[in-house]
Order: sequence, then structure tokens, then C-alpha cells
Amino acid sequence: MVPEINYWAVLLATASSMVVGSIWYARGVFGSRWAKLANVDLDRPGASAVMPIVVTVIVSFVTAWVLAGASTIAWHFYGGGYLLAALFTALILWAGFTAARFITHDAFEGRPLALTVLNIASELVTLVVMGIIIGVWPPAGTV
Repeated sequence: MVPEINYWAVLLATASSMVVGSIWYARGVFGSRWAKLANVDLDRPGASAVMPIVVTVIVSFVTAWVLAGASTIAWHFYGGGYLLAALFTALILWAGFTAARFITHDAFEGRPLALTVLNIASELVTLVVMGIIIGVWPPAGTV
């Protein structure tokens, strides 16, 4: 059984991921700090962001789609408001999968703790924004 999903909300949540990332990793926000911690040269000649952006759009769509489906399942299971179910689901999925995996990989790769915190905080904001969009725009017939 496939849970009800509002694909317009999923598409908007996908776009929101791009907006959050563009702001979060802008040079004037956290971009310069991230580049220094991650050892990335933002001014390297010939570098292209096309492929990373394409990958990000695809992965963001999958993330938003999974969040939308999981939010509907959580809403059916727990009841209550759909927005609350979507936000709770976003937080739980972030903590249990995103943050946990970043922390594990970064620890084994010897990445600076500040980089890990910066990246998982970005993911938290991204998932919360996605959760809000999905939560205020539930699938037709569910609420």
C-alpha cells in the first residue's frame, strides 16, 4: 500500500531544499566557513556546479517524497494534526538517519566536528522547511 502523497507539496519541498542550501552555503552565510572546514576551493578554475546541482535536485526529491509518505503514515498512526505529524516525522528522520549517518561517517573520516555540526544543522533546517511545506499542504482527502 502506497500512502497518500501530495506531489505538488513534494515538488515545492524539493525546491525549498535548493533555496535553503543556496542561502546556507552562500559565502556571506556559512559558505566560506564550510569551504575552509571541508578543504574546498570555491574559486578553483574550471569547476562546475552543474552535476552537483542535478544530483541535489534528484536526492532532494527523493527526500521530500519519503518525508511526505512517512508523514502520512505517521498521521494515520498517531492522529492529530497533519502539520504536527509532518514536523515530528521530519525531526525523527533527521535524527535517526541524516544526523546519525553524518556523525558516523565524519568521525571515521576524521572530519572536524565544526563541519559535522554545520552540515547536520543545514539538513535539520532543510527537513523542517520540507516538513512545514508538506504539513500545511496535505494530500487531498486525508485531512
